[in-house]
Amino acid sequence: MKLLGREGVAPEGRFFPDTYTYGKGTSDVKVLQRAMRAMDKRLAQAWSQKSPQSVLKTPDDALVLASIVEKETGKAAERTLIATVFNNRLRIGMPLQTDPTVIYGIGERFDGNLRKVDLQTDTPFNTYMRSGLPPTPIAMPGKASLLAAVQPAPGNFLYFVAKGDGSSHFSASLDEHNRAVNKYQRGQ
Repeated sequence: MKLLGREGVAPEGRFFPDTYTYGKGTSDVKVLQRAMRAMDKRLAQAWSQKSPQSVLKTPDDALVLASIVEKETGKAAERTLIATVFNNRLRIGMPLQTDPTVIYGIGERFDGNLRKVDLQTDTPFNTYMRSGLPPTPIAMPGKASLLAAVQPAPGNFLYFVAKGDGSSHFSASLDEHNRAVNKYQRGQ
C-alpha cells in the first residue's frame, strides 16, 4: 500500500473488482493503482447517493458495510434488505453478528467450519463480541453492494437467516427469527 500512496491503509476492499486490460510490461503497481482509483470513484459515486435511511457516517464506513453485504448476499436482489438489517442494528447499537467478519478475523486458520468458540473469541473483526463496524473491509465489494450499503431498503428488519436456496428470510423480531431458524436451519 505504501507504493500506492496509502501507507497504513489495509488493502482489503480498496481495489474495485473488475476485468482490467493492460499492455505487456505493465507493472503490477500500475494495475493496482488503476483498480484502486476505480474503487475510489465507485465509492464516491455511491456515497453521493446516500439515502437518509443510511446511518453511515463516512465513505470508509460505506466501504466496510458494502464488503459485509457482498459476503452475506446469496441472492443479488436481497442486497438492500441485508443492508437494511445492518443499518438498523447500527442505529440501535446492536452487534452486527455476522459470520463473514468472524471468518475474516480467523484468517488462514479458518478450516471451513465456524464453531461456537470462534464466535466467543475476541478479535477486532468479531461482530458478535463488538458493536459497530469492523476496522476494515473484509472483501472487495462490487457496485451493487456499495449502493446497497448507502441505500438500504425501507424496513424494520433486524435479522435474516439463509433458507437453503440462496435466499434469506428477514425478520423484525427475535421470536420470528427463531421460528425461521427452526424452519430453515433445523428443519423443524
